[in-house]
Amino acid sequence: MKQAEITQLSVTELQEKFSETKKSYADLKMAHAISPLENPIQLRNVRRSVARIATELTKREIQ
Repeated sequence: MKQAEITQLSVTELQEKFSETKKSYADLKMAHAISPLENPIQLRNVRRSVARIATELTKREIQ
């Protein structure tokens, strides 16, 4: 997800998206451990999406 998309979401949507993305990352990581992914760059992209969403949630909690 791009940062512009993340900033437009509400807090509840962000929390839902965070849990979905985190689960997706865990699934990809497990699949990659069993047999190499065709596109291992997916791991990096999903991990960065998790970080972006977590950062936005933290930023909103502070405000």
